[in-house]
Amino acid sequence: MFRHLASRRYFRSAARLMAALCITIVASLPASADIKDANRAALDKMIGDYIRANPEVVRDALLSLAEREAAERREQAMFILRSDDGDPFLGNPDASFVIYEFSDYNCGYCKRVFKPLQELIAADGDIKLVVKEFPILSESSLLAAQAGIAAQAQGVFEDFHIAMMIGRGAISMNSILAAAKSAGADLDRLQADMNSPAVEAIIARTRAAAQQLEISGTPGLVIGRQVIPGAIGLDQMREIIATERAANS
Repeated sequence: MFRHLASRRYFRSAARLMAALCITIVASLPASADIKDANRAALDKMIGDYIRANPEVVRDALLSLAEREAAERREQAMFILRSDDGDPFLGNPDASFVIYEFSDYNCGYCKRVFKPLQELIAADGDIKLVVKEFPILSESSLLAAQAGIAAQAQGVFEDFHIAMMIGRGAISMNSILAAAKSAGADLDRLQADMNSPAVEAIIARTRAAAQQLEISGTPGLVIGRQVIPGAIGLDQMREIIATERAANS
């Protein structure tokens, strides 16, 4: 099925490229060229002669279309990313500036970036940190991601997240439930919600956003319109935020 879809996307893209190329060539032909009355052979020769004489037109048309399609893909990715209903979050829920973090509880680098992110939202009251649960490292990563989303539904995500991030040792269902219990979660409800279609849909949405943004590892940060693969320090976060805020002011 995926090969079939990829083929369809390829042919649609190729068709758009050819259409744009033809439009560009025809629009650039001399005004005196009577295309309506020209037979196909004459038109083919005219286009061929024009391409040979002006190869940069072909290059520019293809580059322009590729850039436009890349921008469209990015807009689609950002739309999926910002569809964050049900995603866990930290910081100010009404903040004007939102950071998205693709995170896996088994990721050592995610735990490394945890402290700078905590310091950032503690010092800046106009930031909302949306945690995109992105379980990619193991089966226990998926269980922890499900529990994080379920904890958000009970309003205890922050304490759960902190317990998971500062915890040592391998993650297991026991350690997940211990973190949830310490956060004050209703464990029966939590376990029921973990396996719910709603939680499954949120994780699937995150996977789709990651694919569109070409994020394949954790942590992955989206700060404004900048996509940062990997952990960065607090000073760099602040610099990026300042740049993004200035660009939108």
